Amino acid sequence: QVTLVESGGGLVQAGGSLRLSCTASGVAVTNYVLAWFRQAPGKEREFVGYISQNGGFTYYGDSVKGRFTISRDNAKNTVYLQMSALKPEDTAVYYCAGSRRSIRVQNPNDYDYWGQGTQVTVSS
Repeated sequence: QVTLVESGGGLVQAGGSLRLSCTASGVAVTNYVLAWFRQAPGKEREFVGYISQNGGFTYYGDSVKGRFTISRDNAKNTVYLQMSALKPEDTAVYYCAGSRRSIRVQNPNDYDYWGQGTQVTVSS
């Protein structure tokens, strides 16, 4: 059983930075695609970005491109989301997700495992 646990959320002012972490337990995620999604109140879950199994490829949603960076440390079974130049519209619950299958990385329904989420609030 794979468990994903996010941490690092909180309250930050617009223009600030925050780094989220997501640590897996129960299995080594070396062969897993790992991704970040977010969901604001009343909105659908939105793709933030993903990272390939060996960390060599990343892809981001248009709303965060150039501001957010995903990285992973397979030795620590952890994926990170470095967020900078934060905006109030980045306020959401952020989730990490993983799958070892070949999936449509932007489709949340394709992921097998999810964390419980961590709240990020950006004040103006």
